[in-house]
Amino acid sequence: MEDQHLLWIEKYRPRTFDGVKGQEKIVERLRSFVKNSNIPHLLFVGFPGTGKTSLALIIAKELFKDDWQQNFLELNASDERGIDVIREKVKNFARTKAIANVPFRLILLDEADALTREAQQALRRTMENYTNSCRFILSANFSSKIIDPIQSRCTVFRFKPLEKDEVFGIIKDICKKESVKIDEKAIQAVYEVSQGDGRRIANILQSCASFSKSINENMIYEVVSAAEPKEVRQVLQLAVKGEFINSKKLLLETMLKHGLSGLDIIKQIQKEILNLDLKDSEKMRLIDKCGEIEFRMVEGSDEFLQLEALLANFAQ
Repeated sequence: MEDQHLLWIEKYRPRTFDGVKGQEKIVERLRSFVKNSNIPHLLFVGFPGTGKTSLALIIAKELFKDDWQQNFLELNASDERGIDVIREKVKNFARTKAIANVPFRLILLDEADALTREAQQALRRTMENYTNSCRFILSANFSSKIIDPIQSRCTVFRFKPLEKDEVFGIIKDICKKESVKIDEKAIQAVYEVSQGDGRRIANILQSCASFSKSINENMIYEVVSAAEPKEVRQVLQLAVKGEFINSKKLLLETMLKHGLSGLDIIKQIQKEILNLDLKDSEKMRLIDKCGEIEFRMVEGSDEFLQLEALLANFAQ
């Protein structure tokens, strides 16, 4: 077993193509690129924690073997997002010849959607000028924030969130290796709060395991500072029955108990609306109202006033 003090997100990061879960079609195509020792510029787009950075590291290790660190540059564009980084660090690395049998080097720009437009324009020219000596892998959560000229120069791979069975498999595998007991309700809770994010799964499990080797549902919601679904459902049921004051009081208690913001709770409310015993037309109306209230909060409206307005709407 590796060092017990390692973060589990690093400890259980996939090290080979076979270790990447939920992205089989993408892995198959990337294997083919690596097998031929030739890859185009790549753009990985999709949800956080779905294997984008891990696959970039795997490609580098498979291509360059023991020399991968000398031929691979990783930059986090959210930290170093200006045009100077592209002009200096990226360009200097890209123009240098590879130290391996492969004729090019690799640059990973993680969170590339955080690059300024000026930096992206500079990157576009660098990608053109140094194609023979360097390939780029860009990782982003939103492709809409990457300018079209860069997208057109890349082969785009879209990563999907991990499926339920895959999340369950990851949870059980980690718990088995760490000798941690976890019940079925807790596994379901991890799936719900992680939203298919592999990094978040490992973080939640390590946080719970740090103070108990037996994990239950309540511990999961405590660690992630989220209200349990039954608590939110109870608030909504009171509101729908017309008990506005009781509903408002319980919502405030729930938010204070878990330290939740208005934006945190509105997302949970939206999910629990689907579990209410209402006609579909009513559920549609309430979800539409949730969207309106969330927009008001994002624009700076008082969150408690807006949540009261939402509950009042439910009670009508």
